[in-house]
Amino acid sequence: PSSFYPRREFKLPNILSEDKVKHLLKSTTNLKHRCILAMFYGTGMRLEEMCHLKMSCIDSKNAAVKVENGKGNKDRMTILPKTLLPELYRYHKTYRPKVYLFEGRIAGKPMSNGAMQVAVRQAMVKAGFEKGKYSAHSLRHSFATHLLDAGADLHTIKVLLGHSSIETTMIYLHLQKCKRARLVSPLDQLKLAADGQ
Repeated sequence: PSSFYPRREFKLPNILSEDKVKHLLKSTTNLKHRCILAMFYGTGMRLEEMCHLKMSCIDSKNAAVKVENGKGNKDRMTILPKTLLPELYRYHKTYRPKVYLFEGRIAGKPMSNGAMQVAVRQAMVKAGFEKGKYSAHSLRHSFATHLLDAGADLHTIKVLLGHSSIETTMIYLHLQKCKRARLVSPLDQLKLAADGQ
């Protein structure tokens, strides 16, 4: 029976507000690291996917990114922020990546998961955020939540994130702020103060 097993604790993921994302990007002076952060937030890609993102998968003309061999070995398309294009051009001109967008010390080889995680964590600390609170995945969560707040539907977000089940995507309903902001508490509905009670 299920009663024999302890309930798995449900925790909402940490996300950054739009103001925090702005502050993070502004305080990151390293061009490569800033592009990495912007790509995580702007595309919603996973860490493994970002490390293995090839130059050939960037479609600047259509503002799209092809994610190859995502979770479950599935390919998908996600959006590429148009405002990031000038920065990416500058990054490309400076670093000259050959195969992967973000390469490690060896040309033609992808940046390792560990190195990318360290770059993200260092940027978070430099921005003054609580150590260990946010990660690359926090930017992915922020991407999805802010899209939902902006009016995107759950199915579209599910496709962009590469989720196999809509139930996984539904967690962002808990993080959505715009609908909560419009809610009125039943106590406020009573208007006790206005009635002089």
